[in-house]
Amino acid sequence: MSHIQRIYTVLFLIALWVTPAQAMPESFADLAAAQADSVVNISTTKRVKQRMQGMPPGLGSPHGGSPFDEFFNDFFRNMPQQQQEKHALGTGFILSSDGYIVTNNHVVDGADEVIVKMRDGTEHEAKLIGADPKMDVALLKLDTKNLKAVSLGNSKKLRVGDWVVAIGNPFGLEQTVTAGIVSAKGRVIGSGPYDDFIQTDAAINPGNSGGPLFNSRGEVVGINTAIFSRSGGNNGIGFAIPINLARSVLDELRETGHVTRARLGVHITSVDKETMQALGLKNREGALVPQVEAGSAADKAGILPGDVIVSIDGDAIRKAHDLPIRVARHTPGDKVKIGVIRDGKAKTITVKVEAMVDSETAQNERNSTNKNRPRLGMVVENLSPELAARLQTRVKKGAVVKKVQRGMPAARAGIQRGDVIYRVNGKDVKDVGSFSKMASDFKPGDVLRVMLDRRGDQVFALLTLPKSKDK
Repeated sequence: MSHIQRIYTVLFLIALWVTPAQAMPESFADLAAAQADSVVNISTTKRVKQRMQGMPPGLGSPHGGSPFDEFFNDFFRNMPQQQQEKHALGTGFILSSDGYIVTNNHVVDGADEVIVKMRDGTEHEAKLIGADPKMDVALLKLDTKNLKAVSLGNSKKLRVGDWVVAIGNPFGLEQTVTAGIVSAKGRVIGSGPYDDFIQTDAAINPGNSGGPLFNSRGEVVGINTAIFSRSGGNNGIGFAIPINLARSVLDELRETGHVTRARLGVHITSVDKETMQALGLKNREGALVPQVEAGSAADKAGILPGDVIVSIDGDAIRKAHDLPIRVARHTPGDKVKIGVIRDGKAKTITVKVEAMVDSETAQNERNSTNKNRPRLGMVVENLSPELAARLQTRVKKGAVVKKVQRGMPAARAGIQRGDVIYRVNGKDVKDVGSFSKMASDFKPGDVLRVMLDRRGDQVFALLTLPKSKDK
């Protein structure tokens, strides 16, 4: 070995010695102790009015049919409505020392009262500053100061395999600490148009919703939001909203109490193999534009049907789902540079994005007929206010599972009687009619991303349809 080779060898060994690979932490005790005061328990109360129906048991004639029976029945039916309180639990974390608290929208949605319990046992009534149902984020405010706030990290720097820690109140058990790793990034589970979840195997259970996901440095990198479960408990698959995605939303909620998102005004779809070949593309990355809305920001800027959007401000668009997430990070009126491929040539178009209308819904209609609809193996009914109160749901609209047939797709997916289906493949299910309309588009072999409300808990299920409609 030459003298120069020996020098390079020594330098290489020194480099290995001073930059060791990240090892498994000996303990998370210091992290848990440092962050414990920043994690809070959230309990909500929703008052549901109920009217007494008919006579209480034991009143009236023993054989019925008495004129007094009708009198008493009318009397009790016309009594004032009574209030029944419905309680639910979740988690949150302190965003700033002056009392701002972050949690999930589904934790506090529809609540008449929100109570935040600190680690020392003190309780404060919280005011809802604003919420974003599409991202499932809510911002609360306490009338107190000098609280211990968390430090926000950079979720973009997270790598698959990095250690993460969740602190929350699963099943009402306060200050529970669990640890795991980042299992995947950019997960799309059908929760909404801005799905970009961190997947982790740190144990997350009902009650953890809205709690923080920390990196190994004790910085919040995510908001624990949903679980994949067939039993209602932890199966080693949990989902958290990346803090980078939530940060701008929280800032806007704090300033205005609501969120106004930007839009281009295009309909998009994924680039399949046939499209790639037909348009002469090098790969299947990007978002194909089959339609441009007349008069929209995209139309005014000159984006055309058939364009493939491959970047925004220089950041690559790998798949169609990336586009609305990237656009939503902008404020209406911002000028963004959209990279497109048109007729095989790269082109950059500057678009002044516009405000999204809340009532806007994206619909991609397919020509499927009911006779080709695969059997799901369940019976559903509309979610009424009375049924919502009995099932203790947080959602106000959806299709309630009335019956599940053994051995069928719904049963195999872990869907249970009493579950409320409120979103399928990212589209809201308002009632049985809208669910039936969606079902008319289902094809044999499809894998559906189903969001369920199970007695107030958010549950994600994958429903795989049989390849043959008769099975």
